[in-house]
Amino acid sequence: MPNTPLVAASSILALVHYLDCRGVLNRDQVERITGTTLDALKDPDLRVPAEYHYRLWEYAEQVTGDPAVGLHAGQVVDPERMGLVGHVFFNCDTLGEAVTQYVRLHRLINESVTLSFEQTGDLAVLAWQPDHPGHYCRQDMDRTLAAALSRTRHFIHPAITAQWAEIAHPETSYAGEYATLLGGPVTFNHATTRLAFSSRHLSHAIPHRNPYVYSAVLKQVNGVLARLQTRRTFGRKIRRLISRQMATDRIDADTLARQCHMSRQTLYRRLKKEGVSFHELVEQVRKDKALRYVAADHYALGEIAFLLGFSELSAFSRAFKRWTGRAPAQYRAHHLAGEAGPIRD
Repeated sequence: MPNTPLVAASSILALVHYLDCRGVLNRDQVERITGTTLDALKDPDLRVPAEYHYRLWEYAEQVTGDPAVGLHAGQVVDPERMGLVGHVFFNCDTLGEAVTQYVRLHRLINESVTLSFEQTGDLAVLAWQPDHPGHYCRQDMDRTLAAALSRTRHFIHPAITAQWAEIAHPETSYAGEYATLLGGPVTFNHATTRLAFSSRHLSHAIPHRNPYVYSAVLKQVNGVLARLQTRRTFGRKIRRLISRQMATDRIDADTLARQCHMSRQTLYRRLKKEGVSFHELVEQVRKDKALRYVAADHYALGEIAFLLGFSELSAFSRAFKRWTGRAPAQYRAHHLAGEAGPIRD
C-alpha cells in the first residue's frame, strides 16, 4: 500500500512487548492484524500501515480489558525499545533542542499525525493533529502523551509537569488518570490534542547524553527522512491553499488547480494517489476551523458561517451538528464552562 500513511515498526514492537509482559500476547493474532511477522518488526527500517497499528491498539484494549491501556503502556520507560527518534531526542544538549528534533522527525514515527510546536509567552505547546479524522486513535494518543511526560521525567528531570492539556477525544471513564499523570488540568473534546508546559523547562540540560550516539543516529534518521519527504506532500499543500482561500473566495478545484499550474483532473489524480479526495480535504479544513472558531468564542456564529464559506447560518449549523452531534451554540457553551486552557486559532 504505497499511498497509505505508515508508522515505525518500533512503535508496534513496543506494544507487542507490553502485551507480552501482561501475559496476553497471541502471536498469530498480532501477525494477522499487523500483516507481518513479529520477527520482521525488529527491522529498524520497517514501516507498517497506520491503520494496522490502530487496529492493534483496539485489540490491545480488548485482550487486556483495560480502557486506559494507552496511558499505562506509555508510562513504561525502556531505553532498549526506543526507536531511532527516541535516541536522537535523549542525546540532544537540551530539552528545547530535543523538542525541535522531535517535531522535525515526528513523521518518521507516525505519518498519519502532524506534530507542531509553538511558544506563547511563558508556555511551550505541542499539538498533535491527524491528517484525516479516521487516523485518530484514542489509545495511541494516550500512549503518546504518557510517553512524552514519562520519558522526559526519566531522562531529563523528574519534576517536569504539564501546565494543561487539551485532548481531542471525548472524556473517558478513566479521565482522572490524565491529570494525575500529566500534573495539570485536562479537558476533552477539542479539535486538536495539545500539551502545554513551562518554557523554562526548555533550557534543561539532558544528562548522560552521548554526542557520538547523537551524531550517528541523526545521520541515519536524516537519510530516512529525506526518502520519506518526497511522499504525500501534495495533499498538505492543497490543504494549506484551501485554508487560505476559504475565508475570501468560494472553494473551487479549478481555481486551486490553476494555482498549482495543472488541470483539475491532474489535481484529482494526484490527491487520489495520496488516498484522499479534494472534497474530503475541503471538509476536513472546514471542520477543523469550525471546531476551533466555535470553541474559541472570538466570532459570532453567523460570522463563522461566512468565514467557512457557508451561504447561511442554518447550513453551517446542520454541518456542525453532523460533525459533532451538537449544535454550535451547545458546543460553545460546553467549552466555555470551566475551560482549563485557551483554544487558539
